[in-house]
Amino acid sequence: MIGRRGGILGLCLLLLGGARGAFGAQPEHVPLGRRVAERLRAAGFSEDAAIVTIAALPIVELRGAVPVGYWMKTSARATPLDRLGEKLTIAGRVLGLAVLGNMIPVPLILLLLGPISNLISRNPAGKRAVEWLFARTRRKSAEIEKYETLGLMIFVAIPLPATGAWTGAMAAFLLGMSFRHSLWSILLGVLIAGGIMTALTLLGWWGAGIAAAALLSLAFGALSRALRAER
Repeated sequence: MIGRRGGILGLCLLLLGGARGAFGAQPEHVPLGRRVAERLRAAGFSEDAAIVTIAALPIVELRGAVPVGYWMKTSARATPLDRLGEKLTIAGRVLGLAVLGNMIPVPLILLLLGPISNLISRNPAGKRAVEWLFARTRRKSAEIEKYETLGLMIFVAIPLPATGAWTGAMAAFLLGMSFRHSLWSILLGVLIAGGIMTALTLLGWWGAGIAAAALLSLAFGALSRALRAER
């Protein structure tokens, strides 16, 4: 019982650490998501297509697509956005596109990672690459194995590098979780992460406070569920 409580508390601390990382000062260089967006726009992609594509990419994912998408939608306007309704409308569209893009690779990973990894592993170099990738994913997702559906949702909800839908889907595959449970857990995690990033994008430090409250609520909810399950 103590071990299980400690594990859930570890998830809570991981969430709080995620909040701290998300709220920290950003580097002055141009973010990767914005660089990708500029290249996609130069290649003829529409703003909506660029947002979906960025969210579908590993590393960047939704956490990069939401702020970049909002920047694309507002930076080219001749007049600044003054009305809250306009901001929320744009942010809602960006969020929807980012969630869609982030979820596109998830069923493909869950269904095809096994056959593709087996095919690649026929080559010695490919086998080493697959083993390295799987070992890295297992290290990043140790808590998921203990709490499965709940752990997967929390892991995906943390808007930081090395977490998110791509790693979550690979972890779900490695742990043998069912397709349906994996898909729903990842979707809920992506929606939570999207809400956090949207709040940060729209409200700055106020958004950071809202995101922190969301993270705390999620963490305490996870703890309460685990404690009730032990009774």
